[in-house]
Amino acid sequence: MKRGNRFANLQPHPRHGFWDILRWQLGGGPVEVPLIPPGQLPPYQPQSCSPGNLAQPDPKQIQVTWIGHSTFLIQHHGRNILTDPIFGNCQPLPFSDKLRRAAPPGVEFAALPEIHDVLISHCHYDHLDAPAIKALGAGPNYWLPSGLAPWFQRRGISRCRELAWWQSASLADGLEIYSVPAQHFSARTPFDRDRTHWCGWVLRSAERTIYFAGDTGYCPTFKEIGERFGGFDLAMIPIGAYRPRWIMQSIHVDPHEAVQIHLDVRSRQSVACHWGTFRLTDEPLNEPPTVLRQAAAARGLPTEQFRALRFGETLVV
Repeated sequence: MKRGNRFANLQPHPRHGFWDILRWQLGGGPVEVPLIPPGQLPPYQPQSCSPGNLAQPDPKQIQVTWIGHSTFLIQHHGRNILTDPIFGNCQPLPFSDKLRRAAPPGVEFAALPEIHDVLISHCHYDHLDAPAIKALGAGPNYWLPSGLAPWFQRRGISRCRELAWWQSASLADGLEIYSVPAQHFSARTPFDRDRTHWCGWVLRSAERTIYFAGDTGYCPTFKEIGERFGGFDLAMIPIGAYRPRWIMQSIHVDPHEAVQIHLDVRSRQSVACHWGTFRLTDEPLNEPPTVLRQAAAARGLPTEQFRALRFGETLVV
């Protein structure tokens, strides 16, 4: 939704600005108890594996490969679809330790099949990466939230289309794409806060329905998404970058809220994203999947129903 010349969320929530970020970085804010007591997690060792058959997947099934952070290769209905592609360090400050990759991409860029479509959830640098877009070039179709097309057009990319929340289009014959709400914000500079929108994406064919949540805090809208689409065969849901909660809760779900999203949208199979790749916030990089297992167990969910994949791991649904 849009208020004046800025985009907004559906649900009211605390809005944190520069001074809150500075306070956090200087060690201020409420004292929070870690979800996993200090010393109970081993040192972070990224786990990777070789991807599945990326060249000729079954078009009637969903094949999804986690590349890292929020980057997935989704293969379905004869299409190769990338979400929020980033294969290097996070711009614009690649020298920052927090923005360097803690794990290499699960699939190197050169090993990708031909990419037909790219889904962008919002403009933050860990989701809209200029070097990755330059490498992909003008060949794919780019699907964007409202207000983001000019960024691509300035780079010579004309095959880009904005969809507002709840709008839909035909991605290919027999495959529909929908933009759905998320709770977040946008900015690429200190001066363009909320000038472009943010969203999640739904892909629906006659055989399957897929949900990519993008980057989000928790809000009641997820129940509406589940109701509108009648549940999902596969959902990709963020689980990381959630501490400190006093500043992150409105924009980043923690693993307990991620499990609630899984339940709200009626996902039959979920996979985790937005963890383990960049040290964006205060929790240890390997804490989110551990807490995810605890949160799923507390709700009586089988572990395999909401999985944290290894880098490069392929799941066939």
